[in-house]
Amino acid sequence: MRPRTAILVAVAVYFAISWFVPFGTTLLYPLTLFTTWVHEMGHGIMGLIMGGEFKELVIRGDGSGYASTYAAHGWPEALVCAAGILTPALVGSIILATVHGPKRARVALGFLALALVVSLVLYVRSTAGVIAMPLVAVGLGYAAWQRNYRVVIAQFLAVILALETVFSGFSYALSSEARKGEKSDVQLIADQLGGSHWMWGFAIIGIASLFLGAALLWAWKRPEPKPR
Repeated sequence: MRPRTAILVAVAVYFAISWFVPFGTTLLYPLTLFTTWVHEMGHGIMGLIMGGEFKELVIRGDGSGYASTYAAHGWPEALVCAAGILTPALVGSIILATVHGPKRARVALGFLALALVVSLVLYVRSTAGVIAMPLVAVGLGYAAWQRNYRVVIAQFLAVILALETVFSGFSYALSSEARKGEKSDVQLIADQLGGSHWMWGFAIIGIASLFLGAALLWAWKRPEPKPR
C-alpha cells in the first residue's frame, strides 16, 4: 500500500467512526486518553532531559491531565512546557513520514505499547489512566503482529495525533488557562521567558505545523513500493 493511500484510509476510518458509527466517539475514547498520555509524557521526558524529575502522570476522565515534573527556572522549564504541546505533533509526524511498511509499523506499534507499559509502572497514577492505558497497550501490541492492517493502524494513530494537534492543540496553544485557575503551558512559557502567551502560542503552532507539513510532503512524494 502506498504511503498516501494508507494515510487516506486512516483518515477515512477515523471520520467514519466519529460521524457514522453509533457510539463512535465512545469507541475512540481510549485513544483520546492516549493523546493526553503522549502530551504529558512529552512534559515528563523533557523534564528528565533537562535534569529535573518526573514524579507522576495523571490522566483525567475528561481527557485532560498533567505531569508532575519540573526543571530549572528559565529556558529549561519553558522547554518542558513546550514539549507537551509539540510531542503529539512530533510523534504523529514521525509515523506519517516513516511508517510505510509492515516491518516499520511493527516497530512503531510495539515501541508505543512497551512505552505505555513502562509508563504505567513508573508514572501513571490516575484511575482513568490505569484503566484505559493497558487497553491501548494490549491493542497496540496485538496490532503489531497483524501483518495485513498494521500499517493502516499505525497511520490511524498518527492521524489522531495530528488531528489532536490541529483541533485541540492549536486552541489550547492560544489559551492562557488549561483549566479554570490553572495556567496553560504557553502562559507558563511566557512567565519564564517573557512576552505574551499569544506570541509563544503562535510560535508553537508554527513549529507543529512545520512538523506535520513536512511529514505529509515526505509521505506524499514517497514512491510506490515495487512488488517483489
